[in-house]
Amino acid sequence: MNLFPDAKILDVDLSNKEITTRVLAGEIYRLYPGGSTLGLYLAIQEMEPGIDPLSPENMLIFSVSAMTGLPISGISRLNVTAKSPLTGTMGDSQAGGFFPAHLKANGWDAIVFRGKAEKPLYLYIEGDKAELKDAKNLWGKVTGEAEEIIRGEIGDKEVEIAQIGPAGENLVKYACIINMCNRANGRNGMGAVMGSKNLKAVVVKKGKAAQAFDRERFQGLAKSVAERLRENETVAGLGKYGTDGDLEGFHQEGFLPTKNWTTGYFPEGANNITGMTMYESILKERDTCYACAVRCKRVVEIPGVVDPLYGGPEYETCATLGSYCGVTSLEAVAFANQLCNMYGLDTISCGATISFAMECYEKGLINDKDTDGLILNFGNHEAMTALVEKIAKREGVGDLLAEGSYRAAQRIGKEAIPLSMSVKGQELPAHMPQFKPAVGLIYAVNPFGADHQSSEHDVFLMMPPDSRERRRLAQIGVWKGYDNPSVIDDEKVRFAFDSQKFFSILDTLCLCQFVWGPAWELYGPDDMVDLCKYGLGWDTSIYELMLVGERRINMMRYFNAREGFTKEDDRLPQRIFEPFKDGPSKGICVDKEDFEKAKELYYELAGWDKETGNPTESTLRKLSLGWLLEKDQVESLAY
Repeated sequence: MNLFPDAKILDVDLSNKEITTRVLAGEIYRLYPGGSTLGLYLAIQEMEPGIDPLSPENMLIFSVSAMTGLPISGISRLNVTAKSPLTGTMGDSQAGGFFPAHLKANGWDAIVFRGKAEKPLYLYIEGDKAELKDAKNLWGKVTGEAEEIIRGEIGDKEVEIAQIGPAGENLVKYACIINMCNRANGRNGMGAVMGSKNLKAVVVKKGKAAQAFDRERFQGLAKSVAERLRENETVAGLGKYGTDGDLEGFHQEGFLPTKNWTTGYFPEGANNITGMTMYESILKERDTCYACAVRCKRVVEIPGVVDPLYGGPEYETCATLGSYCGVTSLEAVAFANQLCNMYGLDTISCGATISFAMECYEKGLINDKDTDGLILNFGNHEAMTALVEKIAKREGVGDLLAEGSYRAAQRIGKEAIPLSMSVKGQELPAHMPQFKPAVGLIYAVNPFGADHQSSEHDVFLMMPPDSRERRRLAQIGVWKGYDNPSVIDDEKVRFAFDSQKFFSILDTLCLCQFVWGPAWELYGPDDMVDLCKYGLGWDTSIYELMLVGERRINMMRYFNAREGFTKEDDRLPQRIFEPFKDGPSKGICVDKEDFEKAKELYYELAGWDKETGNPTESTLRKLSLGWLLEKDQVESLAY
């Protein structure tokens, strides 16, 4: 059996401008084989409880996996780990593009940033050479400008750059890290952590593609992508229309979050902002990530308004900056998306926070004086785009909204708090628990707040028993089907938990969830096992991979426990439990009693304490996490 490779880690002390290297032995790396799990392992070892997420004591960790950069679709993802300034939990965020593959091609599995630079810097990596460079002339520049300047200074147009924009510099709580000017490590405010360290960018030299362990079999797996695309209408449609291809269907079913989740129906504007409309009007081309045949990334152009450099909006963006805000103009949504990519803002939290402000305005909780004269009625696309810039610059009312909807609500007053559609302070993505209760359950219990890409979605359990989706789900032990996706019973809870473990390994191996997954994607669970064997020589199994995924979830939950989080923080907004008043989903809501029962069963399946909702000693030991029990922080787990 091939031994697992060692991990090579670059350690950057920004306070002292010292760069060192270290190696994580293969027998340890196999337990934490990259991405989110590796980042957690490195962070938890050193970070003390109770630190300010924007202090020098926070660690910022970039990580890829042992297989990143192999020439196959869906395998170039970057994970960023740090304590989140938005939620106070352990933060976690992924992005695609070419940067991840080339970071690994330069020989690095992770970069650990600690401390705070006295003045703005950026890190340049070329193989074993790593150098901190002056970024004073880059500070304040939007991503497109900064990218152009860096490439000129380095003298290489092909370097890959992960950077923050002015939003990260200004410590907006949901600032993100951007590469290619349009790929975002978006959630949890990782860009604000980077800005707090005076770190403007990480720049990597282009490297050579990784070589597979078993080239012949690996090439067979990689080349099968063409046939898989022909046979998979879902993924083919994703390539043609992007993720926004789902928007029209959600609206017709009555489950498109609209006007700050007061309805699931957007008859006045849904058709204007769909993937089909985008395809037929402003789509310039389809972009892709390293070695990927799907080509799902949107590139839009509106002469004089939207520059194709900044990509194009996906479903979440068209919903949060569109239907959430009652905005019917695709041009306005595309322009707001460009502003988010220029300034470095998470489009989900940004749009959701603006929609929250609009409802506060319409209810009289804030007025023209509070909003710098902006009329924040739902549907005012000019006010929406103006707020994006104000937030990024922390100007006027933007300074308040830069804190996120939950903190803003606390400042506005108690009547505003129910209007913040968030979990643990992170705004809800545009998939409604009223339609997908298993997703809603994961929104609540997910360690880093509401996230739609931490588990599989309920609708795939409605497919016929002999469908690809159901056959693949059976590989991870899920076999019960449903006629109605809105049911939440014992088997649906198990589906939520088991698929969460599977998605957790995707974020560990840094695999794209649109290509590798347990149901509708191009490659299924058995293919992932083959990828590990042929690509790395890792003779693994679905069981071992699911165990790694569960280990990641419990490490996050452990970190949160020592920060004082308990099951009381696993709450959905009250609005989710209130029946819709109009549209096709009129009268539908999540049943509160059923939801609470589902949560209790989830804790039991996860092996978490009934009182606190946090990992028990036996669960940690089962997952080879007994070393956590030796740490001084263990008393906060309340065993």
